[in-house]
Amino acid sequence: MGGWAIAVHGGAGVDPNLPQERQEQAKQLLTRCLNLGISALRSSLPAIDVVELVVRELETDPLFNSGRGSALTEKGTVEMEASIMDGPRRRCGAVSGLTTVKNPVSLARLVMDKSPHSYLAFSGAEEFARQQGVELVENEYFITEDNVGMLKLAKEANKIVFDYRIPALGLETCSAGAGMVESALQMNGLPISIYAPETVGCVVVDSQGRCAAATSTGGLMNKMSGRIGDSPLIGAGTYACDLCAVSCTGEGEAIIRGTLARDVAAVMEYKGLQLQDAVDYVIKKRLDEGKAGMIAVSSNGEVAYGFNTTGMFRGCATEDGFMEVGIWE
Repeated sequence: MGGWAIAVHGGAGVDPNLPQERQEQAKQLLTRCLNLGISALRSSLPAIDVVELVVRELETDPLFNSGRGSALTEKGTVEMEASIMDGPRRRCGAVSGLTTVKNPVSLARLVMDKSPHSYLAFSGAEEFARQQGVELVENEYFITEDNVGMLKLAKEANKIVFDYRIPALGLETCSAGAGMVESALQMNGLPISIYAPETVGCVVVDSQGRCAAATSTGGLMNKMSGRIGDSPLIGAGTYACDLCAVSCTGEGEAIIRGTLARDVAAVMEYKGLQLQDAVDYVIKKRLDEGKAGMIAVSSNGEVAYGFNTTGMFRGCATEDGFMEVGIWE
């Protein structure tokens, strides 16, 4: 075994002109979360506990799109989703449509540990949260001023198509009265005007070789109420087994079609690829024209990431002292 390893992400697809201050804030948050995970791993906490701990921290900080700071639906509300998976026995838990649960990843963990099911959504998930006594807050807690502004821009998409995270796609600005602008960004073959891929996630292999993954998000800005993305879907946005753990971020519909996270494990198992080669293969071969990124660890203590966007907020560390936090290639 190669010792423990950890990776975190705060979303794929970053504007090259993102203000330096915002870049530094993101790096500081990723560094803080890595150090939190490193400390837990050094204390021999199991991988499944570490991924929950780190993603809770990401959900609590409003910088990325999960928990507080989640993207807003077309109705101006927040509907969050999350999943968690424990590699050794491939146990998993997932939740969608949360509006009052402060830390969705912890409710996903309770679905895994305290229910006979793998996935609960909307009113059923909220009822389960009350039964389990998790911390609940008003929906307004999750809403930030920045996201209110972004939603307003999204609703004015007949005048402007706005996407600061993936800029180089030929998106145009049009003057008032010019009608709907066709976006170069599409989802399921249909144009969308706002794309917010800043899902958060964490993958860990502990010193015993146990892998775990967790992913959490508010989803797409201006999404239809009831939309479910890849983050809570086991095998799409999140996957862990005895070989590896993977968390994805980006265009949810493309990640779902490609069952991206599971495919990493599949090509390792069936093609005999090493972790980084498996990640590269999946990013290049399984996304069609979609945009996404992923982080991964293997049971041997390897860590890897890949993306086909302009950047990905990410960080990783290994037991031998390696640590890296980055945004760009």
